[in-house]
Amino acid sequence: QVQLVESGGGLVQPGGSLRLSCAASGSISSIYAMGWYRQAPGKQRELVAVTTNGDTTNYADSVKGRFTISRDNAKNTVYLQMNSLKPDDTAVYYCNGYIARVQYGVPNYYWGQGTQVTVSS
Repeated sequence: QVQLVESGGGLVQPGGSLRLSCAASGSISSIYAMGWYRQAPGKQRELVAVTTNGDTTNYADSVKGRFTISRDNAKNTVYLQMNSLKPDDTAVYYCNGYIARVQYGVPNYYWGQGTQVTVSS
């Protein structure tokens, strides 16, 4: 019953910015980690950024210094601030959460539906 709903994707010119949001809902007991992945045409899905409930973060080398992941625990929401966007950032971005349900204490991984980010002039 856990759902991840993403928003904020779109078309932006090189050098521009976007902020992605991912809100988790349902019978959630605990969120251990949330992150962002992306998949470009013809490429494998790759990790972009992850944050844990201990506030540790991890970024792909290609986005360090440009992207920032953050979370609002009260809203069960994770954000990805994307600055200085490049054409190579064009991909479908997926939200992922490592989440435990109220009725089922063992956490599991959940995926959002994906949101398209296109960087082009």
